[in-house]
Amino acid sequence: MTTAEELRDTTRALLAAHPPASTDRLDFLRARFDAGLAWVHFPQGLGGLGAARSLQAVVDAELAAAGAPDNDPRRIGIGLGMAAPTILQYGTEEQQRRYLRPLWTGEEVWCQLFSEPGAGSDLAALGTRAVREGDHWVVNGQKVWTSSAHIARWAILIARTDPDVPKHRGITYFVCDMTDPGVEVRPLRQITGEAEFNEVFLTDVRIPDSRRLGAIGDGWKVAQTTLNNERVAIGGMRLPREGGMIGPAAKTWRERPELRTHDLHQRLLKLWVEAEVSRVTAERLRQQLVAGQPGPEGAGMKLAFARLNQEISGLEVELLGEEGLLYDDWTMRRPELVDFTGREAGYRYLRSKGNSIEGGTSEVLLNIVAERVLGLPPEPRTDKDVAWKDLAR
Repeated sequence: MTTAEELRDTTRALLAAHPPASTDRLDFLRARFDAGLAWVHFPQGLGGLGAARSLQAVVDAELAAAGAPDNDPRRIGIGLGMAAPTILQYGTEEQQRRYLRPLWTGEEVWCQLFSEPGAGSDLAALGTRAVREGDHWVVNGQKVWTSSAHIARWAILIARTDPDVPKHRGITYFVCDMTDPGVEVRPLRQITGEAEFNEVFLTDVRIPDSRRLGAIGDGWKVAQTTLNNERVAIGGMRLPREGGMIGPAAKTWRERPELRTHDLHQRLLKLWVEAEVSRVTAERLRQQLVAGQPGPEGAGMKLAFARLNQEISGLEVELLGEEGLLYDDWTMRRPELVDFTGREAGYRYLRSKGNSIEGGTSEVLLNIVAERVLGLPPEPRTDKDVAWKDLAR
């Protein structure tokens, strides 16, 4: 067993061999990965030391105190929070060694090719086809709401490989090279004026069978690992007190007493308490992860995240009055990350509208909580045993 003191010694040895002040950022990150200090709970050789997940905080504290660079986790969140745990669980040894190091260092950005125009809430009804030709799969279809596709090198992709079985059973999971011929990325301009989302068209894209994750037809099972981790990554992120949306609202309240009213005070107090409860609950959820994989509880955290962001940003705009209607820049841009707290209140208000859609719609997550957390009876479904090709569309 690796102890906290052993991790401190390993971290200090890394800092001594690669002083942050004089070491190139990327060289430092690569050295950190190779030392097993990227994800301490990952296996040795894959960025970890097989230690307890809870001990990551020991490493992070030592590195932060030394001014060491991080891997810009907001920019590569899809890779860190979704692709990496899926590759670790289902990838071959060759796949793990090829993808995990440049994923963690940020040298290669990842995106997610799951949702489709005709299969958003009902993801298992997806229609993108993958047909096997020898050692390759030929993929045709369209994906939508793809964050970071415009900067991504790799994508996690699910496609239908067998239309003759029920929808959940005919899906296979792949890693797609976003630079391959036939991959076309188009921007989707949002209400914020930006286009961080994209739609992706796949035309005769050839994916080697060596880039398949899991068995043929097991894509839905593999995708559940991705989706459970996605919800925890979004709703269970580590924040300090007054981190996230509640921070700017509370700051405005303290600094602008002329804007205060009794009603706004009561509403802000309520939301502050809810934000703190959510933050502490997320910490407890992360502690539960030490014992195993994330479960459906992440759906509840993601639900709370979306609702709170929308309510807090609405209160902030109302608190600011006419100032809350100001917006700094409607220029069409394709940003590399979402910055909720680095922009003005108007941006937060508009961008938070997407929180109840991205990472699983709130309606779908309510069903997950009802059925898998509370144990309520599932909704009647008539398509569970019907071949995908025979479904009404």
